Amino acid sequence: MVQIHKDYKDKGLEILAFPCNQFGSQEPHDAEWIQDFVKKYDVAFPMMEKISVTNKRQSPIYKWLRENSDLRGGDMQWNFEKFLINADGKIVGHWGAPDEPNLLKPEIDKLVA
Repeated sequence: MVQIHKDYKDKGLEILAFPCNQFGSQEPHDAEWIQDFVKKYDVAFPMMEKISVTNKRQSPIYKWLRENSDLRGGDMQWNFEKFLINADGKIVGHWGAPDEPNLLKPEIDKLVA
């Protein structure tokens, strides 16, 4: 995602990252620790506060993503799922955690052309 951000930031693409600790306890630390950690990877896009993506405390953004994407209300499978939203606020793509970020490029190219 770092390279995607570098390639498309001047074309209007915004990447937002939402840390979550509900998948294998991969994000047990606080926001300050996470911000310091991602600096090692040259992350320049916004890192939001850690949120819940499952259970009753699910963040409204994830509820909306689940209900308006191909998940059709189903659950996220793991951290690093990716959603592409156009300028009109419509979800135009969803990729799972194992999908490489480069798979998004053809769809991003359509939006920034």
